Amino acid sequence: MAHNSAEKKPSVSADEGSVFSTIRNLWPYMWPENRPDLRIRVILALAALIVSKVATTFIPFIYKGIIDSLDGDAANSALVLGVAMPVMLVVAYGVTNLIDNGFQQLRDVWFASVGQNAVRQLANEAFVHMHKLSLRFHLGRRTGGLSRVIERGIKGIETIVRFTMLNIVPTMIEFVVTAVIFVTMFGISYLGVLLLVIWGYLVWTIKASNFRISIRRDMNSSDTDANSKAVDSLLNYETVKYFTNEEMEARRYDAAMQKYERSAVRIWTSLGALNFGQALIFYTGTIVILVMATYGVLNGTLTVGDFVLLNTFLIQIYRPLNQIGFVYRELRQGLTDIEEMFKLLDQEPEIADKSNAAALDISNPAIRFDNVTFHYDANRPILKGVSFEVPAGKTVAIVGPTGAGKSTISRLLYRFYDVTGGSITINGQDIRDVTQKSLRSVIGMVPQDTVLFNDTIGYNIEYGRPGASLDEVKDAARMAQVASFIENLPSGYDTQVGERGLKLSGGEKQRVAIARTILKAPSILILDEATSALDTKTERDIQQALDEVSRNRTTVVIAHRLSTVVNADEILVLRDGLVAERGNHFELLAQDGLYAQMWSRQREATEAEERLAQTQEDPDGFVKRGTPAGE
Repeated sequence: MAHNSAEKKPSVSADEGSVFSTIRNLWPYMWPENRPDLRIRVILALAALIVSKVATTFIPFIYKGIIDSLDGDAANSALVLGVAMPVMLVVAYGVTNLIDNGFQQLRDVWFASVGQNAVRQLANEAFVHMHKLSLRFHLGRRTGGLSRVIERGIKGIETIVRFTMLNIVPTMIEFVVTAVIFVTMFGISYLGVLLLVIWGYLVWTIKASNFRISIRRDMNSSDTDANSKAVDSLLNYETVKYFTNEEMEARRYDAAMQKYERSAVRIWTSLGALNFGQALIFYTGTIVILVMATYGVLNGTLTVGDFVLLNTFLIQIYRPLNQIGFVYRELRQGLTDIEEMFKLLDQEPEIADKSNAAALDISNPAIRFDNVTFHYDANRPILKGVSFEVPAGKTVAIVGPTGAGKSTISRLLYRFYDVTGGSITINGQDIRDVTQKSLRSVIGMVPQDTVLFNDTIGYNIEYGRPGASLDEVKDAARMAQVASFIENLPSGYDTQVGERGLKLSGGEKQRVAIARTILKAPSILILDEATSALDTKTERDIQQALDEVSRNRTTVVIAHRLSTVVNADEILVLRDGLVAERGNHFELLAQDGLYAQMWSRQREATEAEERLAQTQEDPDGFVKRGTPAGE
């Protein structure tokens, strides 16, 4: 049975001794319990393999018969059914080779869907698992490197699955059949030499392949580093241009690729040594066996056909023997490629549902923080005992200086992290006791930095509720005051927004994010500094949309600009991880404390900004000389 993605994943290491344990762990994917059609394909592939191996066994004997029938005495023998025996044997030789090749191809065809299904299952489990890992994990990883690890792991799994089913077992069977034939026809001395050759070949292959593992790891590490740097640089394309650092980025990337180049050269050099050593061992043994056979022909104990039979068997043994060496080498390389991916699968999610977690009851979406403490690092506490309540349908704003812990509150409410002390409840239910899916499905978020998918505007709005109709998408866009902008675009809702939405302005992206949240229709809304990155005019326009979406919803507003929270039912002022002040806008101004000071400073800054804007235009509305148009 295929592993459930929630189960503990088996550790995988490319070190010696782990091949068979890894194959055992991957077996459920190659023999899936819930796919009888794939099991039938495995059986058919193995049947085709057996037919192919039977044909392979007969080929040397037919070849021997051809040689013996062409001997002077045999050539003058009687005809059989009107056809000369050599001709019949040549035809049989060709047909048997065709059967061998044809059933090998059938084997590959029948097994293809089995192998690809195994790859798809494991790739999907890796993808699902990445989404289960905590925000802390993803903040510490580089996206480019992570995708490269998974990509290599998937290819490694495909290699292991294919070679395990189609090469290892049949090759061992072929060795056994060949050993029996050698003993029966040529005696124990020939078998002894053959076994010595096979033993030396396998020992050399294993030792050399194991030596190459560390080189492969270095190459993978360099490849991951180079890909991380490339992706990071391209994602920050504009920043690179701002500082004209193209040459520096090229140097960083080339330095990583130089490490990869050195490792790749060592890989190919060691591969050459491995292959030459294999050939040296095998052909030394071949010389010994053929010298023995030569003496046998000369003293009359063997025929010329026996000599050819021996040589043909050796050639046929070399093919699977070389295949075993290749398979072992590829398995080791595949294990090296997948061990990093399985390390990721071994990562336990920091936040996990309890075994008895129930769905959140949202009939009364009231939020309560009760003496909440939290730290990302034990030596640096962020929240030091925060308590407040957001009644159902009301709006509570949280303001304060940078670093006070405002955005941490939204992350805790979404349960990206668990509190280190106290509790957070919704409708009286501790959010640690309910499923994460049910919790997050009732919360809508409009963040400060809106990142859109590299798809259409329509897709990004519909993302709030996949499957929503176009009319519902348009209604959400109208409520977010972005419909007229979209409809004036040449491609309308089919307009591509680019990587991370960079083809749209900040205000346009923010409106799309608001429309997406409106479409989700959440019971609880979080506005996490949703307008702090926008200019004053755009902020005022978007604030109307935010007021519309938050009406009659339990809303937590995390704000830097105090002008956006004056209508909140209650405002909390955070300072150094504690609630320093609370009340509505007018009560806090009357207290003449931290909030009043922040309000005064921001009011002065806003007035200065407005005066500057007015001086940009003369009374007739013309832009003053020296002022760039459009500013």
